[in-house]
Amino acid sequence: MEQKKKKGYGAGIVTGILATVLVSLLLLGGGFKVITNTAGSYASGKVTEKEVSKKLNKLNALIDKYYLYEDEIDTDKLAEGIYSGYTSALGDKYTVYYDEDETKALMESTSGTFSGVGATLTKDADTGYATIVNVYEDSPAEKAGLKAGDILEKIDDHEVGDEQLDTVVSWIKGGEKGTDVKITVLRDGEELELTATRDTIEVKTVSYEMKENQIGYIRVSEFDTVTYDQFKEALDDLEKQGMQGLIVDLRNNPGGSLDTVTNMLRLLLPEGTIVSTKDKNGKTDEITCDGTHEFKKPMAVLVNQYSASASEIFSVAVQDYGTAKIVGVTTYGKGVVQQLMDLGDGTCLKVTIAEYYTPNGRSINGKGVEPDVEVEYQYDEENPKADNQLDQALSTVQEEIVESTQNR
Repeated sequence: MEQKKKKGYGAGIVTGILATVLVSLLLLGGGFKVITNTAGSYASGKVTEKEVSKKLNKLNALIDKYYLYEDEIDTDKLAEGIYSGYTSALGDKYTVYYDEDETKALMESTSGTFSGVGATLTKDADTGYATIVNVYEDSPAEKAGLKAGDILEKIDDHEVGDEQLDTVVSWIKGGEKGTDVKITVLRDGEELELTATRDTIEVKTVSYEMKENQIGYIRVSEFDTVTYDQFKEALDDLEKQGMQGLIVDLRNNPGGSLDTVTNMLRLLLPEGTIVSTKDKNGKTDEITCDGTHEFKKPMAVLVNQYSASASEIFSVAVQDYGTAKIVGVTTYGKGVVQQLMDLGDGTCLKVTIAEYYTPNGRSINGKGVEPDVEVEYQYDEENPKADNQLDQALSTVQEEIVESTQNR
């Protein structure tokens, strides 16, 4: 609930409360310890709880005495600003504080069913712009005319700018089903204002078909809770159709659930380590595969610069084991693991807790997964549906099918 500042309240009272709440958050964290507090010091060992509280009270006293728009102060927003500012000051773009609305949107997005418009966003690695990379078929986003490659400029009256991607997503999903959201995008140098009507989106994260020469094709748009069953169904159906080779397309896939991607890899990998993680204390955990369902047919995985996180775990695992050839361009390079931590009041903290390593012990953080067969996407104006990267993947798999047939 929003609380407006009452004129004449005691200088420093609200800020003192905020400081107390902040310290409680940092030290208790709803059942987990966020920082180590030694002799009253923060993680840096330079700033004490007393000093923080004192400075906040000074700021509040000055605002109370001089600020022109006193009656418009929202104390809830001030508190949220402290929490988000504290985490953003870490300088880690993956460690983020989520307010109540943002937390709700985040939880929905990982389940595969949510209220929204049906589009996947990413931060462009080169420009930093929030960019649409995928529009779900028959979704409100598609009906509104949004397209992959659109750069987001405004959501209703919110300027996108360099806002956190999760915040932008929360603006888009923020209203109830049936409400409209105005989305202003930049496309080919032209600014367009489009309107989408929010709806319940049941995400189909996997699509598939049988290509020529009995090569199966599975496209995975993201790794949500629903994705494993959809992927297994696609794999099983293609096998029934007599699949001789397989292409898994992870281009523009921003990632998702670690559990989902590792369970999917258990349908493909031989016995051994899928991925290992190492935390700040040097503790290492391994996620393994028993090899029961090892995929032994020729396989290629398509990736591009927007393939990130869980997509990279998938790609580098099949690459390390020689299960598949990676085709495309070097991936995004997100090789760290985050954990969501419930703060007990409808908000949460997503915090970087570990770095992950490939089956061969490699770190791809900041580097990405380099393809075995490098091929840049080339747009064909005369044939917009042409896909030279997919053509290369088909050729790569077909060559391996021919070679394995000759060696029998």
